[in-house]
Amino acid sequence: MTRPVRPGEMPLPNSEMSEAGSAEGAREPAEALEDPRREAVPREAAEEALHRAQKLEAVGQLAGGIAHDFNNHLTSILGGLFLMERRIDQGRSAVDLRRYISIASVATRRAGALAQRLLSLARRQPSPDPEQVGVNEVIASIEDLLRSALGPSVTLELALGPGVWPTLCDPGQLENAVLNLAINARDAMPDGGRLVIRTANLRRDQPFAGSEGGEVEPGDYVMLGITDTGVGMPPDVVARILEPFFTTKPPGQGTGLGIPMVHHFVKQSGGHMDVRSEPGRGTSVRLYLPRRGMATPGATEAPAAALIDAPRAKAGETILIVDRISVRALLAEALEDLGYVAIGASDGPSGLHILQSAARIDLLVTEVVLSGALNGRQLAKAARERRPGLKVLFVTGYAPDAALGHGAAHEPGIEVMTKPLAVDAFAAQVRRMLSEQEAAPAQSHCPEGPAA
Repeated sequence: MTRPVRPGEMPLPNSEMSEAGSAEGAREPAEALEDPRREAVPREAAEEALHRAQKLEAVGQLAGGIAHDFNNHLTSILGGLFLMERRIDQGRSAVDLRRYISIASVATRRAGALAQRLLSLARRQPSPDPEQVGVNEVIASIEDLLRSALGPSVTLELALGPGVWPTLCDPGQLENAVLNLAINARDAMPDGGRLVIRTANLRRDQPFAGSEGGEVEPGDYVMLGITDTGVGMPPDVVARILEPFFTTKPPGQGTGLGIPMVHHFVKQSGGHMDVRSEPGRGTSVRLYLPRRGMATPGATEAPAAALIDAPRAKAGETILIVDRISVRALLAEALEDLGYVAIGASDGPSGLHILQSAARIDLLVTEVVLSGALNGRQLAKAARERRPGLKVLFVTGYAPDAALGHGAAHEPGIEVMTKPLAVDAFAAQVRRMLSEQEAAPAQSHCPEGPAA
């Protein structure tokens, strides 16, 4: 007998209802038996819908903490700029200015990283093919989001084991899994507490019985554990946490999809999940993901070279920058310091007018979202039709695939950078693209002269 849908719940997807004996499943039993593939598409669509719902729930839960952190970062930026202005008016030394510049720069980088992680979480779709993933690197990359979501009353501790093996999974779904488990833990600690995220390598020489029932194959696993000091759960609740739409949260505060979708992701990745909890003693959720490949050292990002050390322009190299004035003025000044000729335009039609002239243009730098009749992508298309082989560097505050569409960022001669832009990294990207152009010369001059 099918369980009735409780108020506020979503009905089960059609594929699951038909298995439970729904009217739809009863109408065409013969056809369904003749072609079992008919269930595949609805089931995939249902799983994608569940994944979207889980993702939206995580983003919604993060919103308050993200706004809080962004306002703190903006306060640091505005405060640094205000004090710089005051010190200049007072004729104070450059030592003070450097300190305030540092405060504003650090806050800007942190705010930008927070925005990019949120965009990635909100827009990333399930990967068609799993990737080799470093679990420690994924946890480190979303640490700011985690701290924002948990709030000041919950202490986050990261105990990331050394030399943790890579695993094979969808990195976006792994991020979602960790965020959902962390949010559940936060809700279980209304008066505050401690959340520990632990990773380690684990070798199972013999099969063992998991809490899900049945034996788990021996082998090498990456263990990802999330343990809280919350209210805990009684055995009857633990027994039901894998049921879709089952939740102990008040109406409107949870869909009951978080844990089932985490479990689905783990099983899909070839692993298993173990949940242990006691009333008053907190909850521990452990994900075991199969090892793939050898251990890798922690990823470290090489610091960008200072602008003063950046390679200088070749004689006459000209960059067209199409963006709002506050951005293009700064980028143009930085490029001019390196010897480039920088031309600015405020919108698509103005940029296209310059591109249709006989002016030398070696590289087009354009924001994707522009005012006026042409957006950045339309401008680039028209520019490359007029000047075949012209390289284009898109700059955008959105996630690249969201701004350009899937695959567009990987077209030959096109690169994308996301805002906020580090000027030194921007200058290095410009030089790299122009150097590639020298190896295979593009037609950057307009041979036909001004358009009629």
